[in-house]
Amino acid sequence: MPASAQDFTKIEKTNDMKLVRPKKFLGQHFLKDLSVAQAIADTVDACPDIPVLEVGPGMGVLTQFLLPKGREVKVAEIDFESVAYLRENFPALEPNIIEDDFLKMRLENTFEGRSFVLTGNYPYNISSQIFFKMLDYRHLIPCCTGMIQKEVAERLAAKPGTKAYGILSVLVQLWYDVDYLFTVAPGVFNPPPKVQSAVIRMTRNDVADCGCDERLLRRVVKTTFNQRRKMMRGSIKPLFAQLDNELGGGIDHTEFLAQPLLTKRPEQLSVQDFIDLTNAVEAHYKG
Repeated sequence: MPASAQDFTKIEKTNDMKLVRPKKFLGQHFLKDLSVAQAIADTVDACPDIPVLEVGPGMGVLTQFLLPKGREVKVAEIDFESVAYLRENFPALEPNIIEDDFLKMRLENTFEGRSFVLTGNYPYNISSQIFFKMLDYRHLIPCCTGMIQKEVAERLAAKPGTKAYGILSVLVQLWYDVDYLFTVAPGVFNPPPKVQSAVIRMTRNDVADCGCDERLLRRVVKTTFNQRRKMMRGSIKPLFAQLDNELGGGIDHTEFLAQPLLTKRPEQLSVQDFIDLTNAVEAHYKG
């Protein structure tokens, strides 16, 4: 049986129990406020009746509130000390502990090809990479929740025309509805991070096809936001240089760069604007 909240509190206060040391190189900030852990665990209820994969469970502060929900729960943990702690304190979880680097996992094998909820108190140093991996497996992940840096959460939920709007905003909002749920202060962690944190929920929308070449879309978005202070006609030029080199060059871009959309800056374009622009770039090269 999983440890209860009361049991876990006792574990934390027991002197002879070896706790896991947070490791800076793994981006570990262990949550110690049980009420916040309960609130994060409850975010998975947005997608009921499917399994849950928790990334970076650490000492199981969040895990203990996921297990009583009556759903299949697996955890992915790269830190050997945390794995040992989980095995000792959550023996029933043993078959579902995946000792691996989440970023290298083949997620289609996690629940035998079934859909699942992704959640966790995500390591801050790889949170963006986690969400790019989520996009690659969006057919398996109808819902993603958890805690990240407040700055990243704001980027995920940002609307066009705002300072926070960027690469993650466009690429995630194409496929997911993003809800910024609540802010979490540094003091509820060990060690306290230097930034505020936030809990988010991302739920798959109804988009089945992005309506353009998705790989080219990613290149358009990333290239233009890398020079976000420039107007689009300037920030898109590095992409044209790359495509000219890949496809043989010889194309006059003058007329393309004169279109009104390219007088805007990247943060002023909606997701649909980027889709339309991607299609225009593809048509431009096809002649």
